Amino acid sequence: MTVITASFRTIEGTEAAEGVSGGGTVVVDRPDGVAGGRGLGFNGGELLALAVGGCLCNDLRYVAHRRGATLADFTVDVEVHVDAHGSVERVAAHVAGDGQRDAMAALLDEATEGSTIVNAVKRGASVDVELR
Repeated sequence: MTVITASFRTIEGTEAAEGVSGGGTVVVDRPDGVAGGRGLGFNGGELLALAVGGCLCNDLRYVAHRRGATLADFTVDVEVHVDAHGSVERVAAHVAGDGQRDAMAALLDEATEGSTIVNAVKRGASVDVELR
C-alpha cells in the first residue's frame, strides 16, 4: 500500500494555509471577504476538482506510456456539484483530445479504471478526522 501525505500550516499574517506534499506546495483560502479569506488560494472544492482532473491527466499519460502509444494534446474539464448544505452531489469530468476518438476512449477507460482519486471519489473512501 502506498501512503500519500500532505501537511498544512497557517501562513503568517493571514488566515490562509500552505499545503506541502512531496516537492510541491499549494495555498488554500476562502474567497476574499468570506470568513477571513483573502482569496489567496484555492478552496477545498477547487482542490477536489484539481485532484480529479490532475489524476486523470497523469493516468492518461501512464496508460499511453505503458501501451507505447503517442497521446496528442488533450483537455480535462472537471465540475464539482455542491448542494446548498455544502455536500458534494456529483463530480463530472469531461475529456477531449486530438486524434482518434476510439483510441482515446480506450485510453480513458483504462486510465479511469486505475485512477487513484477518481476511484476514491466513486467508491466513497472513508475519511477519519481526529484531534491530536
